[in-house]
Amino acid sequence: MLIRNTNLKRFIRDLHSEDIDRVADLWLDCNIKAHAFIPAEYWIHNFDMVKSMLPLAEVYVYENENMIYGFVGLNGEYIEGIFVSKECQSCGIGTQLLNHIKGIRNKLQLKVYQKNTRAMHFYLREGFEILSEDVDEATGAKEYIMIWQPER
Repeated sequence: MLIRNTNLKRFIRDLHSEDIDRVADLWLDCNIKAHAFIPAEYWIHNFDMVKSMLPLAEVYVYENENMIYGFVGLNGEYIEGIFVSKECQSCGIGTQLLNHIKGIRNKLQLKVYQKNTRAMHFYLREGFEILSEDVDEATGAKEYIMIWQPER
Protein backbone atom coordinates (compact mmCIF):
# COMPACT_ATOMS: atom_id res chain seq x y z
CA MET A 1 0.00 0.00 0.00
CA LEU A 2 1.15 3.55 -0.69
CA ILE A 3 2.63 5.15 2.39
CA ARG A 4 1.59 8.77 2.84
CA ASN A 5 4.88 10.16 4.13
CA THR A 6 5.97 13.40 2.50
CA ASN A 7 9.63 12.47 2.98
CA LEU A 8 9.39 9.52 0.60
CA LYS A 9 10.88 9.64 -2.88
CA ARG A 10 7.99 9.93 -5.39
CA PHE A 11 8.23 10.82 -9.04
CA ILE A 12 7.05 10.20 -12.58
CA ARG A 13 9.64 8.85 -14.99
CA ASP A 14 10.04 6.98 -18.26
CA LEU A 15 9.48 3.23 -18.33
CA HIS A 16 12.66 1.15 -17.88
CA SER A 17 13.13 -2.40 -19.16
CA GLU A 18 13.18 -3.75 -15.60
CA ASP A 19 9.67 -2.27 -15.08
CA ILE A 20 7.97 -4.38 -17.76
CA ASP A 21 6.77 -7.23 -15.53
CA ARG A 22 5.30 -4.92 -12.87
CA VAL A 23 3.64 -2.63 -15.44
CA ALA A 24 2.19 -5.56 -17.41
CA ASP A 25 0.82 -7.12 -14.22
CA LEU A 26 -0.67 -3.76 -13.22
CA TRP A 27 -2.26 -3.45 -16.67
CA LEU A 28 -3.90 -6.86 -16.34
CA ASP A 29 -5.08 -6.38 -12.76
CA CYS A 30 -6.53 -2.92 -13.39
CA ASN A 31 -8.33 -3.97 -16.57
CA ILE A 32 -9.94 -7.00 -14.97
CA LYS A 33 -11.10 -4.97 -11.96
CA ALA A 34 -12.28 -1.87 -13.86
CA HIS A 35 -14.03 -3.77 -16.64
CA ALA A 36 -16.12 -6.45 -14.94
CA PHE A 37 -18.53 -6.16 -17.88
CA ILE A 38 -15.85 -7.69 -20.15
CA PRO A 39 -14.81 -11.31 -19.53
CA ALA A 40 -11.42 -11.55 -17.79
CA GLU A 41 -10.32 -13.97 -20.51
CA TYR A 42 -10.23 -11.07 -22.97
CA TRP A 43 -7.57 -9.27 -20.92
CA ILE A 44 -5.67 -12.48 -20.16
CA HIS A 45 -5.65 -13.35 -23.87
CA ASN A 46 -4.12 -9.93 -24.71
CA PHE A 47 -1.61 -9.91 -21.85
CA ASP A 48 1.43 -11.26 -23.74
CA MET A 49 0.84 -8.95 -26.71
CA VAL A 50 0.57 -5.88 -24.46
CA LYS A 51 3.65 -6.94 -22.50
CA SER A 52 5.67 -7.27 -25.71
CA MET A 53 4.54 -3.82 -26.89
CA LEU A 54 5.41 -1.97 -23.66
CA PRO A 55 9.12 -1.50 -24.46
CA LEU A 56 8.15 0.08 -27.79
CA ALA A 57 5.57 2.46 -26.33
CA GLU A 58 5.76 5.87 -24.68
CA VAL A 59 5.06 4.98 -21.05
CA TYR A 60 5.48 7.00 -17.87
CA VAL A 61 5.39 5.36 -14.46
CA TYR A 62 4.57 6.75 -11.03
CA GLU A 63 7.19 5.46 -8.62
CA ASN A 64 7.30 5.70 -4.84
CA GLU A 65 10.34 4.29 -3.02
CA ASN A 66 11.28 2.03 -5.96
CA MET A 67 7.75 0.61 -6.32
CA ILE A 68 5.52 1.38 -9.31
CA TYR A 69 1.94 2.24 -8.34
CA GLY A 70 0.67 3.54 -11.66
CA PHE A 71 1.47 4.28 -15.27
CA VAL A 72 0.17 5.98 -18.38
CA GLY A 73 0.70 4.90 -21.98
CA LEU A 74 0.68 7.30 -24.93
CA ASN A 75 0.60 6.83 -28.68
CA GLY A 76 1.13 10.33 -30.04
CA GLU A 77 -1.80 12.36 -28.67
CA TYR A 78 -3.81 9.22 -27.86
CA ILE A 79 -3.89 7.99 -24.26
CA GLU A 80 -3.77 4.20 -24.35
CA GLY A 81 -4.71 4.15 -20.68
CA ILE A 82 -3.98 5.33 -17.17
CA PHE A 83 -3.59 2.51 -14.66
CA VAL A 84 -3.29 2.87 -10.88
CA SER A 85 -3.01 -0.02 -8.43
CA LYS A 86 -6.25 -0.71 -6.60
CA GLU A 87 -4.88 0.19 -3.16
CA CYS A 88 -3.73 3.59 -4.42
CA GLN A 89 -6.77 4.70 -6.40
CA SER A 90 -8.22 8.06 -5.31
CA CYS A 91 -4.81 9.10 -3.93
CA GLY A 92 -4.04 11.52 -6.78
CA ILE A 93 -1.70 9.29 -8.79
CA GLY A 94 -3.93 9.22 -11.89
CA THR A 95 -4.25 13.00 -11.78
CA GLN A 96 -0.47 13.40 -11.46
CA LEU A 97 0.13 11.09 -14.43
CA LEU A 98 -2.49 12.93 -16.48
CA ASN A 99 -1.04 16.34 -15.57
CA HIS A 100 2.40 15.08 -16.59
CA ILE A 101 1.26 14.23 -20.09
CA LYS A 102 -0.87 17.38 -20.35
CA GLY A 103 2.43 19.21 -19.85
CA ILE A 104 4.01 17.56 -22.89
CA ARG A 105 1.06 17.48 -25.31
CA ASN A 106 -1.11 20.23 -26.82
CA LYS A 107 -4.08 17.91 -27.22
CA LEU A 108 -5.05 14.50 -25.86
CA GLN A 109 -7.64 11.97 -26.98
CA LEU A 110 -8.85 8.66 -25.56
CA LYS A 111 -11.61 6.11 -25.56
CA VAL A 112 -13.35 5.05 -22.36
CA TYR A 113 -15.96 2.35 -21.95
CA GLN A 114 -19.33 3.86 -21.06
CA LYS A 115 -19.80 1.28 -18.30
CA ASN A 116 -16.51 2.35 -16.71
CA THR A 117 -18.25 5.29 -15.05
CA ARG A 118 -15.42 5.91 -12.57
CA ALA A 119 -12.95 6.54 -15.41
CA MET A 120 -15.47 8.51 -17.44
CA HIS A 121 -16.17 10.86 -14.52
CA PHE A 122 -12.43 11.20 -13.84
CA TYR A 123 -11.75 12.37 -17.40
CA LEU A 124 -14.74 14.75 -17.40
CA ARG A 125 -13.53 16.24 -14.10
CA GLU A 126 -10.06 16.66 -15.61
CA GLY A 127 -11.34 18.75 -18.52
CA PHE A 128 -12.03 16.15 -21.22
CA GLU A 129 -15.11 16.47 -23.40
CA ILE A 130 -17.08 13.72 -25.10
CA LEU A 131 -16.73 13.97 -28.87
CA SER A 132 -18.74 10.94 -29.93
CA GLU A 133 -19.87 7.42 -29.12
CA ASP A 134 -18.51 4.24 -30.65
CA VAL A 135 -18.49 0.49 -30.12
CA ASP A 136 -15.23 -1.32 -29.43
CA GLU A 137 -15.10 -4.00 -32.12
CA ALA A 138 -13.00 -6.36 -29.99
CA THR A 139 -15.35 -6.39 -26.98
CA GLY A 140 -18.68 -5.13 -28.33
CA ALA A 141 -18.78 -2.60 -25.46
CA LYS A 142 -19.99 0.95 -26.03
CA GLU A 143 -17.39 3.64 -25.51
CA TYR A 144 -16.96 7.39 -25.62
CA ILE A 145 -14.29 9.14 -27.63
CA MET A 146 -13.04 12.02 -25.48
CA ILE A 147 -10.70 14.94 -26.12
CA TRP A 148 -8.76 17.44 -24.03
CA GLN A 149 -7.23 20.72 -25.21
CA PRO A 150 -5.78 23.39 -22.94
CA GLU A 151 -7.78 26.55 -22.50
CA ARG A 152 -6.55 29.32 -24.73
